Amino acid sequence: METIPALVEYAAAAHGDREALVDGEVRWTFAQLAERVRDAARAAAASGIRPGDRVGIWAPNSRHWIVQALGLSSAGAVLVPLNTRYKRAEAADILRRAKAVALYTVDGFLGVDYSAALAGEDLPDLARTVLIDRVPPGPETGLPEVSPDDVSDIIFTSGTTGRPKGVRTTHGQNLRVYAEWSKVVTLRPGDRYLLINPFFHTFGYKAGILACLLNGVTMVPEPVFDARRVAERLAEERISVLMGPPTVFFSLLEPGSRPAHRVRLAGTGAANVPVDLIRRIREELGIPSVFTAYGLSESCGVVSICPVDADAATVAATTGPALPGTEIRIDDGTGEILVRGYNVMQGYLDDPRATAEAVDADGWLHTGDVGVLDERGYLTITDRLKDMFVVGGFNAYPAEIENVLLAHPAVADASVVGVPDERLGEVGAAFLVLRSPADAAELTAWLRERLANFKVPRHFHFVDSLPRNPGGKVLKHRLREASC
Repeated sequence: METIPALVEYAAAAHGDREALVDGEVRWTFAQLAERVRDAARAAAASGIRPGDRVGIWAPNSRHWIVQALGLSSAGAVLVPLNTRYKRAEAADILRRAKAVALYTVDGFLGVDYSAALAGEDLPDLARTVLIDRVPPGPETGLPEVSPDDVSDIIFTSGTTGRPKGVRTTHGQNLRVYAEWSKVVTLRPGDRYLLINPFFHTFGYKAGILACLLNGVTMVPEPVFDARRVAERLAEERISVLMGPPTVFFSLLEPGSRPAHRVRLAGTGAANVPVDLIRRIREELGIPSVFTAYGLSESCGVVSICPVDADAATVAATTGPALPGTEIRIDDGTGEILVRGYNVMQGYLDDPRATAEAVDADGWLHTGDVGVLDERGYLTITDRLKDMFVVGGFNAYPAEIENVLLAHPAVADASVVGVPDERLGEVGAAFLVLRSPADAAELTAWLRERLANFKVPRHFHFVDSLPRNPGGKVLKHRLREASC
């Protein structure tokens, strides 16, 4: 079982009559799910999608996302998931650079008509747009062979330049990563997993859908996080597994949102996880097994995992030891976290220079994060070489936000940093030099028209000048200090 189509068939054979998926009134067994995936694969092949073709998916969590993603993989296509918060230009840029031949989407979500959002964009390779919930079964035809070494997905992430880079990973390495991940976090047959992490994110797709298929776990997708709704779903569906950024658990701890049902396993992670949050998850939410983890798209989403039975201080302060079978070391000169093993990406899409900068000749992935290893081999992340910050589980890149701010006629200079936030982990703080009057409300509206909401700074500081070193580089550590 080294490919995603083989995984679907394995799950059907091993867990056939067990409930695989619950979405509204729809309840499917693993055998029924496999049949619908086969239908989706045949439909994709019949529409002209060929092995190696890149196909975008721009849609919220649902059974349709699961079926079509697995179906496309079974037809040999390469998935290109798109963030549902993306604006038109952001989505078009990803599709254009991926040379996507098709887009599977919806006609409405969060007030946006995704099927019409790209009208007028120059997308020369995009031959068709498909509504993800209206794909008829394909004809009874054979499907292509898929190899463990075939690229299964391209997850777009950004560097400090703000330009998205497509991370290529294979069927075989993703399944191996999440088989090992599942053992460490104790995912097991019969678990019921509320999937609130977005499927366009590695955490939602790979630590969600793929992990559930690997372990015979029931998938219960949620399109939008609402604390009270989630509390109800936990009881209604007897959920045993819940994962998400710290903001999910902070929300569930609020009066009026606390669930009566207790799950057995919780997973979270962020740059700053308070020890008190881990204690409260265990004591007030009654969840005995809690873990944190660290990863990035370039490592298939996993670098290290803290054991579920570690003490609260260890779970909060560290991200545990390396994924089994992989290595972590700390660069002596910079303190950068380096990773080597089967979890390291195949490289960036059409960017050999960036690939060579990220993965050295000895196979070490340079993460851009700074950390330390203790005597147990447990990793603690202490800083970032790159400027990226994480807002409620989503990566935000200052250069991208700064470029949009600088396009505003009132902004002469701009710098954005991540600052701690109790609910979201981190949020953006913008430091601006103005050439004409503008206020936070005006700038927020400008950004929201052009960027996903999580990228929009929550704090604005208007200054006479930005602190720079003799080479002209902004001294962002001073800005972070000033915003605290």
